[in-house]
Amino acid sequence: MSKTVELILDLGAPNGYLAWYPLKQIVARTGANLEVTPVFLGGMHKLTGNSPPMMRDANVKGKVPYAALEFQRFIDRHELSAFRMHPDLPFNTILLQRILVASSNQDEMQRLVDLFQPAVWERNIDCSDVDVVGRVLEEGGFDAERFLNAAQDPEVKQKLVDNTQSAVDRGAFGIPTFFIGDEMWFGKERLEQIEAYLTGGKP
Repeated sequence: MSKTVELILDLGAPNGYLAWYPLKQIVARTGANLEVTPVFLGGMHKLTGNSPPMMRDANVKGKVPYAALEFQRFIDRHELSAFRMHPDLPFNTILLQRILVASSNQDEMQRLVDLFQPAVWERNIDCSDVDVVGRVLEEGGFDAERFLNAAQDPEVKQKLVDNTQSAVDRGAFGIPTFFIGDEMWFGKERLEQIEAYLTGGKP
């Protein structure tokens, strides 16, 4: 029986973008199933007391430059040269996350992730601008009106809150977080461990 890799994702996390493409390759190589759970990173930070690394580590001598070095090494290794750091980071992604929640199924949700990742992290769109997000949806062949209306649905809003709380209750504190059953991994640097686990290795 194939395993399911659950990705806890907020589209406003640069490491979520970087992990997305290698993760899909791992899933394809191993025959695993991929499931995306949209959460709101801002809410996750409030619930856990976490904060973005560049803020949390700002006063630690040498740590931020080294993190930037490792970040670039990952980009180079996985040939993700289209990535552009968003000038407004950290920014509000609640509209995008609600749109993901409003998906009718995992296939549609993952196609939306494929659409929004380059829009956010290659073109650096304004994620809170309804008109801009609507154009991205239309250009991707989606019904923009349907998703923008759904993003205001109280049930969709509550589902995003519930997803975030549930992820935190299970141990998540940042993006990207991965679950295979009850096993959890955090960070794009854990992708090799995940692939090893999917092929019979230890967690």
